[in-house]
Amino acid sequence: MNSARSTDEGMFFERDHTRRVLKETFSVNDTLLFNRAADLEIGDMAVVESFLIPAYGQYARGAAALAAGSLHDEELFLVNGFKAIFSSRLVSMVTGWLEKSFTIIYRCDSMRLVPQLPQGRKGSAYIEKTLNEAAALFGVNSNELGYVLDGEREEARLCSLFKNRAGQAAIPVDLFESYGTIRFINMLPPILQTLQRGGVLVVDEFDASIHPMALMNIVTIFHNDELNIHNAQLIFNTHNPIFLNPNLFRRDEIKFVDRDDETHCSTHYSLSDFGTAGATGVRKTDDYMKNYFVDRYGAIKSIDLSPVIRGWMNKNDQE
Repeated sequence: MNSARSTDEGMFFERDHTRRVLKETFSVNDTLLFNRAADLEIGDMAVVESFLIPAYGQYARGAAALAAGSLHDEELFLVNGFKAIFSSRLVSMVTGWLEKSFTIIYRCDSMRLVPQLPQGRKGSAYIEKTLNEAAALFGVNSNELGYVLDGEREEARLCSLFKNRAGQAAIPVDLFESYGTIRFINMLPPILQTLQRGGVLVVDEFDASIHPMALMNIVTIFHNDELNIHNAQLIFNTHNPIFLNPNLFRRDEIKFVDRDDETHCSTHYSLSDFGTAGATGVRKTDDYMKNYFVDRYGAIKSIDLSPVIRGWMNKNDQE
């Protein structure tokens, strides 16, 4: 299945602007079911015949007109008209997958995961074996890491655990471990869950404060067919050009976002869009990082802060 949509959110300061759907498409096995733009185009429903609602055959001829009349500017046709007229079962499959297997982490650098601990465990620590084995690779200095639920807090707190003569001491990780280690520990559970169920993990600020070698290893795990047996996917944005690496990604997996300074509109395109032939072609043997910095692919802007800093210094010297 493949679906896409675009919406008109209005300008930032237009508080009274009414949001509306500009375009929406839905395909199954490269067969178009519908395309919604200025008008509604209904495709070949034969490909999903077994999913159509029982009453569809009674009004199949007028279904397109009925569907067009059910459009609402602010609602997706998929969960409105298409669900009622064509296939509620198919829509349930799509929305169910999105709810269970599609995970978006916005501002991953500020994420904190807090597990639900069993009742009656106050004052004790919950230690997760896999988390500790992975954290050990980062050189964690404590004996173990664990989630502690004390009587003062309602939520469990991730702590560095130490064994001493009196038993065990717990220090909040924020006070003892590096920020990069904490970031990795909080990011590991959703990665493991995505690999286990074969979903899609979309991560914002994926590479913030974590060593690039650790991140590249995570990427290679998603490319490892022996570990990623459920075909899980990882999608992330980054400003780090180290990921412009043909040994890590195929050309169609490397995407760029280029914003126009005048219209403030962004263009999204893939490295594979350049093709492989001609002067602008991109080959696997090319040095992607070098070509990016010489502006072969776009989506880069030269920034020189010298005039701004010089002006600030001159202003402060005069004062």
